[in-house]
Amino acid sequence: MSRAFLIVMDSVGAGGAPDAHTFFNGKVPDTGANTLGHIAEACAAGRAEEGRSGPLTMPNLDALGLGAAVRLASGAAMPGFDAAPSGRWGAATEVSRGKDTPSGHWELAGVPVPWDWHYFPDTIPAFPQDLMDEVARLCGAGGTLGNCHASGVPIIEEHCAEHIRTGWPICYTSADSVFQIAAHEESFGLDRLLKLCEDIAPRLHAMRVGRVIARPFVGGPGNFKRTANRHDYAIATPAPTLCDWVQGAGRKVHAIGKIGDIFSMRGIDDVKKGTDAALFEHLMAAVREAEPGSLTFANFVEFDSAYGHRRDVSGYARALEWFDGRVGEFLATLKPGDLAIFTADHGNDPTWTGSDHTRERVPVLVAGAGQGGIGKVAFTDIGASVAAHLGVPSQGPGGSFL
Repeated sequence: MSRAFLIVMDSVGAGGAPDAHTFFNGKVPDTGANTLGHIAEACAAGRAEEGRSGPLTMPNLDALGLGAAVRLASGAAMPGFDAAPSGRWGAATEVSRGKDTPSGHWELAGVPVPWDWHYFPDTIPAFPQDLMDEVARLCGAGGTLGNCHASGVPIIEEHCAEHIRTGWPICYTSADSVFQIAAHEESFGLDRLLKLCEDIAPRLHAMRVGRVIARPFVGGPGNFKRTANRHDYAIATPAPTLCDWVQGAGRKVHAIGKIGDIFSMRGIDDVKKGTDAALFEHLMAAVREAEPGSLTFANFVEFDSAYGHRRDVSGYARALEWFDGRVGEFLATLKPGDLAIFTADHGNDPTWTGSDHTRERVPVLVAGAGQGGIGKVAFTDIGASVAAHLGVPSQGPGGSFL
């Protein structure tokens, strides 16, 4: 019985979204943003030399059709990406009115978001006082810190000492529909932080805020480090997704990375977490051991969290090249009848202004389903195609491109 592997390279966009002009980083529209294309241009021009050197090199994904997918999505050629594709390749366009993790993943799994997300104003304060009072009450603190739009590293640096001294949680948001709480794993307590996020999440979800995110860290001022114990409390999907379809047919669904959080563990049998390096080891274990008829759904987040938001072009390029090297091992381990799809959930162009995600099409690279272009498809077509490969009825609006 066939198996399927759906692998999301978080934020690895391909440019060309037809509605990019309606999405903004600050006051600048996302028109022209192209995560892969601009990273490749920067590498070819010698502007991404920290920890690596020279043109961007991703031979394994390019052989599946990565360069061709970017050209299809945006019309831009990636320097040095000119392999004749050996897989199926195309570019996917999102319809949900968000350029965030839940919107992208839900739609990839067959369910577009039917509502507008709630976003907090970029003001100080960003949150209503009664919400802050509730956060403080739930964790037994005398107050809260932050209460603004911020990037995670700078706001922890700003409030680290006071947080450790007072025990007040650090609350912040971004251009996404998120409410984030950072706290020290030892002085505040990891379990206490997770319970706080779990307890406040229903109120935020009722407001159509997509995620409450626990952001634990260790260390102190000047040498703190965020840990891998992040946990996302996402609003429930409005309809059954690919995970539910597969599990409902009596098959196993294995989650790798933050997939379990994104889907609130609905339709998921088990989950593996860790750094991207650890997650790829879990993916390799899955390709060796996953049951016939199963779905393995993986997310590799560090492209986005460690490099895209921080506008670190060299770091993003290093991560892409590392990932591509591991992809070669993965593809060589696939079994006859397996299907593997590599795609993304949105863009996060590290050459762009601001620090927000960028609205882009995403590449669709397929191994195990023959050769040739599939054209411009919908995000929902990806979930429908996985379902078709597994022989599971699709319950969403997408159609299979296999």
